[in-house]
Amino acid sequence: VQTNWAKEDFEKEVAFLQKTADETGWPHAIVGYADMTVDDVRPQIDRLMKYKLLRGVRMQLHWHETPAFRFAASADQVIDPTVRKNVARLKDYGLSFDLQLFPAQMKDGLTLVGENPQTNFILTHAGMLTGMEPETTEAWKTGLHTLSAAPNVYAKLSGLGTFVHRNDPALIAYIVDNAIDILGPDHLMFGSNFPIEKLWTSHAELIKAHRAAVARHGAAAEDIFWITAERVYRPA
Repeated sequence: VQTNWAKEDFEKEVAFLQKTADETGWPHAIVGYADMTVDDVRPQIDRLMKYKLLRGVRMQLHWHETPAFRFAASADQVIDPTVRKNVARLKDYGLSFDLQLFPAQMKDGLTLVGENPQTNFILTHAGMLTGMEPETTEAWKTGLHTLSAAPNVYAKLSGLGTFVHRNDPALIAYIVDNAIDILGPDHLMFGSNFPIEKLWTSHAELIKAHRAAVARHGAAAEDIFWITAERVYRPA
């Protein structure tokens, strides 16, 4: 979950989470915000690297034709030269990048990912399926197929209620089925997206729906609920 604080306060979130972990033992890994649009992101990352649980950085790059869904300045910000230059620097720190895109951006996303084979990219909300209209689901599956060409792309099964504003077991099962088919369970991980999902469901009901969807795929559960996240985020 990205807090979307003022950009100049990017370090405060990571500092708070590290302090919380030191005092309580939770969380076990941190993905912090860094502004990939500045000329050189390294001074920001240098400030974040002093927090021992930092494992990656994130910046929301998603853009959609529907204004309410968009966050990035433009659809092609993911391949902006400055963004590409800064993402390329992550390998020097051993950090991953949480990649938030809509399906129409995934071809450009593959360009960014392909330029950085040493960096793991984690696709937020399993590629953000916005609806169940045939053209929408086909575009989403096509986007996942595009990104599946890169072995360093993983996806989080998180925020699946974002566009329907409810915990929908049938929708979750549809996304899980297709994501497993396209990306494979060893490239998928569960994410609760709490507290956002708390707007329309409980943690218990959310977990129940995801477990039911994944249980239909046998041994996939071990990857999705444990192994993939352990491998990618290296929790302490």
